[in-house]
Parts: sequence; C-alpha cells; structure tokens
Amino acid sequence: MKSLSLTQVVAIGSFALLAAAGAKAESYEGVQPLASAKSRAEVNAEAVRAASAPDQNVVRGSRGAETMAVSRDRAGVVFEAMRTAAAPDQNVTSGSRVNSKVVSTMQNPVDARAAAAGNSNRL
Repeated sequence: MKSLSLTQVVAIGSFALLAAAGAKAESYEGVQPLASAKSRAEVNAEAVRAASAPDQNVVRGSRGAETMAVSRDRAGVVFEAMRTAAAPDQNVTSGSRVNSKVVSTMQNPVDARAAAAGNSNRL
C-alpha cells in the first residue's frame, strides 16, 4: 500500500471539511409571525387616503413657497435689517488695509435717528 504525503493528507482533510460545511442545510422555521403596530383596517385606510390625496406625484417645492413658523416679529426683523444695511463699516474688515484695525468710531445712522426722535429701540 502506498503511503500519503503530508500535503495530500491536509488536502483530503480540507476537502472533507468543505464537504461537511456544504452539506449543512438551514432548517425551515415557517413563515415568521407578523409584527405590526397597526391593524389591517388601519393600514388599508391609510393607503386609501394616500392614494386619493391631491398632488401626490408633485415634487416638493413645485407648488410655490411653503409656509414656515414665525419666530420673531416683523418690526424687529425690519429694524435689524435697516440697522445692518446702514452700518458705516459693514464692508470693512481688519484685512482691508495693511496693518490696520477696524475700530467703529462712527455712530450708526439708524441709532442716531432713533436717538434724535426720542425712540430708544436699540438691539
């Protein structure tokens, strides 16, 4: 009888392991139980509402501007915009000139008008 070399024994062993691993079948557990938070009637009613909704195939934003929640009053926003637009040094940065620093020494015209009118509505 012919003896097998070590590499042949290792090869036969590895093929045996592959065959054993391939022969293992997954057991059938049947249909998995349904895990739903809604009843069949609720899902059906939701589907009917969604199917009959107007403009359901229109992409968002194509129906015009969307409404948004207002977090500030209009007068305050307008005042802040006017004050920012009238700022004397709004377009000047510390890098505008070599070795310069921006120090706002000019009074904002909106604040000057408000002080002259006796209205102290400052930010």
